[in-house]
Amino acid sequence: MAILAKLRCVTIDVTGTLMAYKGELGDYYCMAAKSVGLPCPDYKRVHEGFKLAYKDMAKKYPCFGYAAKMPNITWWKTCVRDSFVRAGYEYDEETFEKIFRRIYASFGSSAPYTVFPDSQPFLRWLRGKGLKVGIVSNAEYRYQDVILPALGLNEGSEWDFGIFSGLEGIEKPNPKIYEIALARAGNIAPEQALHIGDSMRKDYEPAKSIGMHALLVDRFKTPDALEWRKSGAVVVPDLVKAQEWLSSEKSSG
Repeated sequence: MAILAKLRCVTIDVTGTLMAYKGELGDYYCMAAKSVGLPCPDYKRVHEGFKLAYKDMAKKYPCFGYAAKMPNITWWKTCVRDSFVRAGYEYDEETFEKIFRRIYASFGSSAPYTVFPDSQPFLRWLRGKGLKVGIVSNAEYRYQDVILPALGLNEGSEWDFGIFSGLEGIEKPNPKIYEIALARAGNIAPEQALHIGDSMRKDYEPAKSIGMHALLVDRFKTPDALEWRKSGAVVVPDLVKAQEWLSSEKSSG
C-alpha cells in the first residue's frame, strides 16, 4: 500500500523546498546602497556580514523578536544595519533609512524569490487527494500575508494552514513546531502526517522524532545527501519525484 493512503496531512518547508532566493542576498543590499547614490559595497563582504548579523540576532532575539515583542521591522532594521557595519560600511541615519526601506520592501515582495515550477502543482495535487496541507517555516509573518500569495502560493488553493516561527515563537528544529502543525491540522496523529523539507536537522529529524513520516528534497545536489540516504532517509530531487514516491507501493515503509 502506498504511503498516500495512510496520510491525512502533509506539511512542507518553504525556502529550498517550494522556492529559492534569486541570486545572492548581498546583491539586494548592495543594489539598495547604489539606489541612493552610494558607491556599490563589496557584495561578498556584505553577504558575509549579513550571515554573522543574522546569526547574532537570531540568538539574541529568536523568532524575529517574538518573545521580546520586538516589531518585525525593528528586528530587520537592527540586522541590516549590523550587516553593513560588519562589512565595514556605516551610513548616517537618513541615508541608512533610505537603504533599509528599499531592502525591507524588496524582501516583502515576490522580487527576490523564485518558485520552483513543480511547487504549485504538487500542493494542488495533495489537496486534490483530500489531504490537509500545512506550511512549516522559520519565517516571519510577511511570508504568510504577502510573499507566498505574491508567488502564487495561496492559503485556500495551495495550502490550508501556515506555521511560521515569527508568529508562533517556536522555530525548527524544535519538534514543538511540528506538534503545533498537527494540532492546527485538526489534531491529526503523527503517523498520519508527512513532513517534506530540505534539511536533515531542521526538517527530517524533528518530524521523525515525534512520529511523523518525513521526506527530504535535495534540489541542489548537496554533498550531505549521501549521508542522509545512508542514515535511511528517503531523498528525492524534486516534488515531481516526491509525488511519484507518495503514490508508489514502495513508499509504505
